[in-house]
Amino acid sequence: MKLKYRLAYFSGGLFIGILLVIFILSGKKTSCAYGLDARTLKNIRLKERAFSDNTLQFLKQNQMDTSAVSILLLTGDVNFSESNTKLDSCKQYVVVGKVQEKNLKLRIENCEKVATVMTATFDD
Repeated sequence: MKLKYRLAYFSGGLFIGILLVIFILSGKKTSCAYGLDARTLKNIRLKERAFSDNTLQFLKQNQMDTSAVSILLLTGDVNFSESNTKLDSCKQYVVVGKVQEKNLKLRIENCEKVATVMTATFDD
């Protein structure tokens, strides 16, 4: 079989496969959270969120609300060098990112059912 025909069959099969994948996955809540940051942030986002008194006071003083935390959990990055992931029960993660033109830094305690935002500060 000539190369031209092989490429035609291959591209036809590839096109049909892409259409099947699009048809099967359309309308479903699928995501590709394969990176370590993405998996960690998705895990925290899906859990019930609690806030310490210090965090709520910090947000109130800086004219922010808890939606700033939600935004940071979507757009931020996990700083694993400052995080404590070796704990057995509740691992602690440091999430940093920009919210309202300010660099916000959160320390989050990620337990089995609840993710508690322990501290919030501005990162220089």
